[in-house]
Amino acid sequence: MESGSVCRWNQHAGLKHSGDETDARFLAHLLRLGILPTGTILPPEHRAVRDLARKRMQLVQSRTRHILAVENITARQYGVRMTSNQIKELTVEAVDEMPFPEDVGLAVKTNVAVITTLCAQIELLEKRLMSDMKVRPDYALLTSAPGIGKVLATTILLETGPIERFAGAGNFASYARCVDSVHTSNGKKKGEGNKKNGNKYLAWAFVEAAVYAMRFNAEAKRFYERKKAKTNNVVAIKALAHKLARACFHMLKEGKPFDAARCFA
Repeated sequence: MESGSVCRWNQHAGLKHSGDETDARFLAHLLRLGILPTGTILPPEHRAVRDLARKRMQLVQSRTRHILAVENITARQYGVRMTSNQIKELTVEAVDEMPFPEDVGLAVKTNVAVITTLCAQIELLEKRLMSDMKVRPDYALLTSAPGIGKVLATTILLETGPIERFAGAGNFASYARCVDSVHTSNGKKKGEGNKKNGNKYLAWAFVEAAVYAMRFNAEAKRFYERKKAKTNNVVAIKALAHKLARACFHMLKEGKPFDAARCFA
């Protein structure tokens, strides 16, 4: 097995018995056939920054849950839902001025206190990440693509690692979970592959990029509308994410900015 790689043989069927000798024999058999799957282990310094970006995402998800909690409370009490930006700007004093029942007000103030703390920590992590990302030339390349801002560019760059480890755009799109895993035979569905294969963070990033791209980019919007007319909204978004994933592969591989004509040709 190559240095810097880790074996993922347990994803393959074929073992009827488990044990060191059986496992070793099975691994040797896969290696002899040239089908022993491996995965790249990134350098420690890269993993450290990547884990920092994942921690930021975890905090953002936690903040979103608290924001939604306040939205639901205000909707039940007033019949009007506050926006997320309005909730982020709430203070304990502002909550006291709202005509909430005492217990409801206490619950909202608890959410507001947690949101305020999370916003401060998220801002701290973003400053640290941006100081590292801005010096990387690939970062500017990714932000040239529609729908990819500083947060998504950071996620894609850190989760991808060296682009050379992917043989082609299809391999990268598959790693980003932008490729269908359905098995068909004679036009009929016979099963599905492992949907958890690949990188869930890249999958999230490219779907997010697709959502923003179809809103603010004319070519992406037209591509999305064509796909949606033939299938549905979910499939169309996934198809656009696939397009952006392949485009990002070529951008990183060739060192060239986004080309809309090439991507949506």
